[in-house]
Amino acid sequence: MTVSTQYDIANDLVDRVAGLAPGSATHTLRHARDKVAAATQGSYEGLFDPALEGITLVERLLVALYASRLTPSASLVAHYRAALAEHDVDAVQLKAVESGSPEDVADARLRAILTFTKTLIENPVAGDKAALHKLPAAGLTTPAVVALAQLIAFLSYQTRLVAGLQALKQLAPREVTA
Repeated sequence: MTVSTQYDIANDLVDRVAGLAPGSATHTLRHARDKVAAATQGSYEGLFDPALEGITLVERLLVALYASRLTPSASLVAHYRAALAEHDVDAVQLKAVESGSPEDVADARLRAILTFTKTLIENPVAGDKAALHKLPAAGLTTPAVVALAQLIAFLSYQTRLVAGLQALKQLAPREVTA
């Protein structure tokens, strides 16, 4: 995936969600390799680009909310919940995601997406050929399945990154901004 947007450190999602203040020790440490921060932000922007085909933006945001809930990451749950609030989301689907009950989703496509998300988050080894075949059976194209798997992998990375930065922030002697 190629993202052509310019990295804007002031709008870095991970910094914001992890609560990193510019100039703080943890922020400075994270941006010592700024290309990694830029690539992470670029991946986020690419995976949540409304123009990405195969899986709707609302489906991707529901997956993100669900994955963040399963992991769990309260700060990412809050972010993705707020992002979903900007869209027209079916209340029953949102309730099923927030309560951790994908089986309550009537839409077979979204139910399959959420079930696959749960499988990869909770038991990645079970994300085998049989699990993958359920997605095309629910109407996902091969590119959509690949995009979904990439999204779930990114969300797993994002959650670990945010958790690690939050832990470092707590361990820092005193987070003082410059």
